[in-house]
Amino acid sequence: MKSQTRRVTRAALAIGASFALFAGLAGCSDMGGGTTTDSAATENCESVDKVTIVLQWVAQAQFAGYFAAADQGYYDEQCLDVTIQEGGTNVVPQQVLASGNAEFAVSHVIKSMATRAEGADIVNIAQIFQRGAYLEVAWADSGIKTLKDLKGKKVGSWGAGNDLSLRAALEVEGINFDSDIEVVQQPFDMSLLLNREVDAVQAKTYNEYAQLLETINPETGELYQEDDFTVINLQDMGYSTLEDGIYARESWLEEGDNADIAARFLAASFQGWSFCRDNVDECVSSVLDRGSALGASHQTWMMNEINKLIWPNPSGDPIGTLDPAAWDNTISAAFDGGVLSEVPDSGAYRLDIQEAAINLLSDSDTDLIGADFEPIKVTLTEGGK
Repeated sequence: MKSQTRRVTRAALAIGASFALFAGLAGCSDMGGGTTTDSAATENCESVDKVTIVLQWVAQAQFAGYFAAADQGYYDEQCLDVTIQEGGTNVVPQQVLASGNAEFAVSHVIKSMATRAEGADIVNIAQIFQRGAYLEVAWADSGIKTLKDLKGKKVGSWGAGNDLSLRAALEVEGINFDSDIEVVQQPFDMSLLLNREVDAVQAKTYNEYAQLLETINPETGELYQEDDFTVINLQDMGYSTLEDGIYARESWLEEGDNADIAARFLAASFQGWSFCRDNVDECVSSVLDRGSALGASHQTWMMNEINKLIWPNPSGDPIGTLDPAAWDNTISAAFDGGVLSEVPDSGAYRLDIQEAAINLLSDSDTDLIGADFEPIKVTLTEGGK
């Protein structure tokens, strides 16, 4: 297939290695419960490479770009057979990756670097989210206005690595996460705050915060409003940390044609995210078709908020570009906050794979910059239906 041969060669040149013009099958483990691409659509490929990406959570708009890449045939066009493995409470993506049970994983920088510090050879190959989404939320009548006000309070926290950004921010603010607050294990909903069992909870702009605003206020019979809550945006306070990026194993990338496979995977995924920027309703439908427990208005809110995290890149660069300065800021926050005991070495991220992916799309009409992106207005409904 000439077009595929051209793509492989361009990726190989961009990465600076001499790859063969065919790709062997990349090993992957069937973890069950995943979404796979339509292999019939790749029948014109000289060969098809099988890979798995493991997500941080269950099917929701946070991962819509990967679903779109599968549904729109972008993975097929790159001669890839992709299994999209959902995450869950017992799935730690970076550890699944490190164990060799997936070729790619979606994870946050701090969580991934904490795993790397334990000996895993995982490396960031593309940074999808360019902005952070961490919030601390309290009732407006709580008296909590800043992070310093959390001292001595009962605070909900997700744990399992999802507390690392908060932990780092609190430490910088002079609050010891382990002794200056009472930490309560927080479920992945807002029940602790709504029941006033804690003083503040963690939330993401695209998920849990919306759950509050789609809940009925029993005193008014209407949905809660934003002014019912105090929202502390960690990003606005200077504690922005890089979140969803795509990771692979260094050792795997060095084997055979795997760096080229990774570039093709990124290229197709970038197209999927570009599609979701411009086709919100279709991507929401794709998520709902995969059995999401959260409804259409919630997923539309999430898709809109996720697009805000991606588009446009603050530097004006294409999707997936990792800004070394933003990386350094994230690592510094984690180090200063005591989350990381040492700064990762220079091999913790690679820029060449993403650059190769962008080169693969140089003849495409896909807008990889999104300079004209404008968020939409979303009306939430009770329960996010």
